[in-house]
Amino acid sequence: MRTSTTTSSALFLLLSLLFLSAKTTSSQSQSDACKSTLYPKLCRSILSTIRSSPSDPYNYGKFSIKECIKQAHKMSKSINYLLSHDKYQSKLSHPEAAALADCYQLSELNVDYLEATSSELKSAELLSDELVEKITSLLSGVVTNQQTCFDGLAEAKSGVMAGLGEPLKNATRLYSVSLGLVSRSLDRNLKKHKRKFGGSGKPNWPVRQRLESLIKALRKTSCHNDKWKKCNRGSERILGELQSNGIIVQDAVIVSPYNGTENFTTIGDAIAFAPNNTKPEDGYFVIYATEGYYEEYVIVPKNKKNIMLIGDGINRTVITGNHNVIDGWTTFNSSTFAVSGERFVAVDVTFRNTAGPEKHQAVAVRNNADLSTFYRCSFEGYQDTLYVHSLRQFYRECDIYGTVDFIFGNSAAVFQQCNLYARKPLPNQKNAFTAQGRSDPNQNTGISIHNCTIQAAPDLAMDLNSTTMNYLGRPWKLYSRTVFMQSYIGDLISPVGWLEWNGTVGTDTLYYGEFENYGPGANTSSRVQWPGFIVMNASQAMNFTVYNFTMADTWLTDIDIPFSGGLLQY
Repeated sequence: MRTSTTTSSALFLLLSLLFLSAKTTSSQSQSDACKSTLYPKLCRSILSTIRSSPSDPYNYGKFSIKECIKQAHKMSKSINYLLSHDKYQSKLSHPEAAALADCYQLSELNVDYLEATSSELKSAELLSDELVEKITSLLSGVVTNQQTCFDGLAEAKSGVMAGLGEPLKNATRLYSVSLGLVSRSLDRNLKKHKRKFGGSGKPNWPVRQRLESLIKALRKTSCHNDKWKKCNRGSERILGELQSNGIIVQDAVIVSPYNGTENFTTIGDAIAFAPNNTKPEDGYFVIYATEGYYEEYVIVPKNKKNIMLIGDGINRTVITGNHNVIDGWTTFNSSTFAVSGERFVAVDVTFRNTAGPEKHQAVAVRNNADLSTFYRCSFEGYQDTLYVHSLRQFYRECDIYGTVDFIFGNSAAVFQQCNLYARKPLPNQKNAFTAQGRSDPNQNTGISIHNCTIQAAPDLAMDLNSTTMNYLGRPWKLYSRTVFMQSYIGDLISPVGWLEWNGTVGTDTLYYGEFENYGPGANTSSRVQWPGFIVMNASQAMNFTVYNFTMADTWLTDIDIPFSGGLLQY
């Protein structure tokens, strides 16, 4: 009996030591993983609730996504309850109700993004560059959506913040922790290298015919361009005519604002007609908006994917509105044109907000569509013209006009061969070309201005007595990230280059870079002396090219949009 007791005690002691060792190892692993997040204490608290604790960061990330999905559903239900019950609804001011409506839309997007992320992580047999970029982009979008909701309620001076403020903050921190955990684990599982030029990453389905061929076929087919043509067409006939020209599209419709000879008289009706939740391999639903003024507020919702909007050219096909903050709209919902459906493409269209500088924030386009592209388009407004809200975006050969923060948001956006024009602002206002809103260092977001032109619009250029100060950008959020590369910078830009937002806040955590710019405003010798400002070398600049920053080459080749994958070689 004594021998048996001794053996049992030794076995118990050994098991206890093994348990303690495993617990210590697990605790150390959790602690190491949490160092990558903005909130390590909260991160450790979350991971400590895992019953059968995994020891690898990849499973930590997957667990955190599950917790985020639960939180996102709760948040969406809570906001909807406030909006739909008379007891609360009747007490809301118009600005509060508008901000809450934005929050509900954003919370529903968060549910979608998180569930998509969870699905991708479960089904992925192998990690690829594209998958890592997609997951990081979706989680970055979740954090941005949450921040937008919080900012909107704060701007509305909402009393709802008393009850909803803390849950919103907690959810923001949870999403941030998940972003940090997943980003770290994916980086470890897939050691990221700079991608080699020439790797197009083309998908397996057939490549579509050239974009210019599609545009010519549409214009030839349109009744608007031949007033003697007898028109009584349906979308089937249009599609047949396009296919006879060898164009591979899912479907095509034509819009004219002036007569009933085409399929639709509004762009909004054409978008509503488009099928829901199509896949990339299904092809694009093409909307050809003929020359004219479209006075409508257009929304491309999240379920309208793979839509291509083609116009007759800048200042010929014009979508115009005048919603603004002064008249009671939220910044998020003041846009003339808003797009959330992924893989959206716009070509040869002008988007305007005509509210004017005295109406302050007035958005022409709000874009939170992943893998979206604008080619040969114009964006016209004053303050907050182009809201590059979230996810991955590409702009090529576009014109953007504005005054204060007129390219702003927290997407991963690349602008190439675009013209950026500063307009004349209100007296005592300062122009800032960009206001990037990265709020978390783990977000893969930023604004990259590459091979563009930075200059004054005619109204500002002709004002010889102007004392307006003009800057490349200012930090909207703490980890703001913006670069100007190989671009012409006119003499309107102040020698310091960049403007603070609120004293020194963010000046040591932001990333503002310049590389091989030229022109009278490109001299960096008198630039700001912030810790976060850098005159980049070629290796650093490479991080912000199409290939490395957004992997836009994986979708642009499919729609025949021209782009420069890397830096220009002089």
